[in-house]
Amino acid sequence: MKNKLMIYLAVGLALVLTFVGATYMYQSSQKEKLDFLASEKAELFVRDHSPRYGNTDAKVILTEFLDPECESCRAFYPVVKSFLNEFEGKVQLVVRYAPFHQNSKIAIRALEAARMQGKYWEALELLFYHQPKWGNHHDPKPELIFEYLPQLGLDMEQLKQDMEAEKIEDIIKQDQKDLRALSVRATPTFFVNGRPLEEFSVEALYQLLKDEVAKFYD
Repeated sequence: MKNKLMIYLAVGLALVLTFVGATYMYQSSQKEKLDFLASEKAELFVRDHSPRYGNTDAKVILTEFLDPECESCRAFYPVVKSFLNEFEGKVQLVVRYAPFHQNSKIAIRALEAARMQGKYWEALELLFYHQPKWGNHHDPKPELIFEYLPQLGLDMEQLKQDMEAEKIEDIIKQDQKDLRALSVRATPTFFVNGRPLEEFSVEALYQLLKDEVAKFYD
């Protein structure tokens, strides 16, 4: 009788430990998914200063390290926007800077100065549209940026002053520090909730987004 009691107690203890372990693993898994922004590594992908597009409460975060002078970034931009529209409310875009080209920092400073006037995304689309002219790698004309931006109704004198703001330089330096930490060497480079895009293609990016959306919304 005593032996049977010991067996029952052992089995019961094993079941309890299994349940506790499974619960812990489940909670840890949920915490990892739901608290991406609360994790320490999240700062490498999302900074307080980072421009965001879409629902800022969306649980799927698409981080793009881009260079406004990068031809591939220009080509991918409408694709990224189409994905954001398809997963509306579920995915947000976070822009990080990777100034790898000659006039990238000029463009970034202009974009950030335009953001101070509430015209960031309009300015980004405008610079991408005219990029073949101002950002031509063989014959760049960055001065043209200041001919395009007035189309947005910006105060250009204020914009040029704001471009020299120390906080913009700090943004560029922090993004450069983070891209080095993440070994980003080309643009655009994408991460989805911290997961890197292993294969650089439209299809692979779509699938990665779809997989992450399914974790939270399906």
